Amino acid sequence: MKAVIQRVSHASVVVDGELVGSIGAGLMVLVGAARGDSEKDVRWIARKMAEIRIFSDAQGKFNLGLSDVGGAILLVSQFTLLADTRKGRRPSFLEAAPPEEAVSLVNLCAGYLQERGVHVETGRFGAHMEVSLLNDGPVTILLDSKIRET
Repeated sequence: MKAVIQRVSHASVVVDGELVGSIGAGLMVLVGAARGDSEKDVRWIARKMAEIRIFSDAQGKFNLGLSDVGGAILLVSQFTLLADTRKGRRPSFLEAAPPEEAVSLVNLCAGYLQERGVHVETGRFGAHMEVSLLNDGPVTILLDSKIRET
């Protein structure tokens, strides 16, 4: 599982003119499920999202996590994070999990975050989404459950 985490002042997702998810300060997270991802991958990435310290303390150091600042997560599924661009000009998405597996893994991720006390808003799986955000910093972090330390 891969994730792009962005520290934001606010973020939202619109589908067909309808606001489907919106947060104030917190994390905008694009998440992609890969073939072979397991519950272990989902748990690891959800824990990292919930606990990563990328919010500044009074001295401007990254010492605060999401719970310290009362932030939320806007979680948006994005299979294009699994793009393979090594050959040709058109990306291949063979490494992305099939939609029925991916939606289950992304929903599991949202559930784990909620179990940890995180307020989670989501996009709409499989829909054409318009995502708006104000990146704060900017701070952008990449996570990949396949290269985690065990």
